[in-house]
Amino acid sequence: MTPIVEVRFKGNRKEYFTWPSEDPLALHDAVIVEVERGHDLGRVSAVGAVATKKCGAACQGCSLAAGATSAPAPPAPPAPPPPPGRRIVRRAPPDDTRTAERLHEEEDTVRRKVMERVHHHALPMKVSDAEWQWDRKKLTVYFTSEQRVDFRTLVRDLAGLFHTRIELRQIGARDEAKRLDGVGRCGRQFCCSSWLPELRPVSLALAKDQHLSLNPSQISGGCGRLLCCLRYEHDFYVQTRKRFPKEGKVLRSGAGLERVLAVDIFRETVTLRVEAGGGDTRVVSLEKLKDEIARSGGDA
Repeated sequence: MTPIVEVRFKGNRKEYFTWPSEDPLALHDAVIVEVERGHDLGRVSAVGAVATKKCGAACQGCSLAAGATSAPAPPAPPAPPPPPGRRIVRRAPPDDTRTAERLHEEEDTVRRKVMERVHHHALPMKVSDAEWQWDRKKLTVYFTSEQRVDFRTLVRDLAGLFHTRIELRQIGARDEAKRLDGVGRCGRQFCCSSWLPELRPVSLALAKDQHLSLNPSQISGGCGRLLCCLRYEHDFYVQTRKRFPKEGKVLRSGAGLERVLAVDIFRETVTLRVEAGGGDTRVVSLEKLKDEIARSGGDA
């Protein structure tokens, strides 16, 4: 099987290619790859089994057989992902990487020129980034907008200005943060720019499950949307809470009937209030509470 290689480009953009040579590639190697109507330069970010697995996840089930059967078939071993349609042409020598570096240095100036043309045409769009293809046969401009934008006149204007094929690509606020990168409120690099494989929807219901403040300013990231960690940490909260009694439940413990006021899954403690008398509260460890419940006969 022809090796599959993951290649990353500017803005954390990644694509998959085949490498027909017997000479293995290493991580961070600069390579020239086939793209639509030309060639581009990127760096190897995954090889071998890791790249093959990531490619299979990225193809969204393209290896599944078409059609349906009347009865469910027994589970089959996962099929290997189909090879990507494009290949790595060659390793990039120093001259090629220097060309790419010069293009990247120009991109900030290009972005400013595009912003000037957007302002001239009075279009409701925010230009986020500009990316040259290595052979200068295409210039991709990334922008965000809250509405649909008719940018046909702008494309013709930019094509005459830069003398190349222009592609305007609308992205969302999360995708913009992923491309531009940054530091989150936790003091670390954005998850979407560093390790998070895909951007999944995040809702306020996840914050409620984790007993967090519902103030958007406190649970939003640099993109202005709800924090990605609310999604990928959610399973941990759900699974951990199964070990604790539900809040509001009445238990029969060593102190009699007590209602669960709150649980702390990190300190492994439960806050209880006595139902009778003065309604005193206490904080007890989860392990001790389970022992008390077992000795006193269980739930109320």
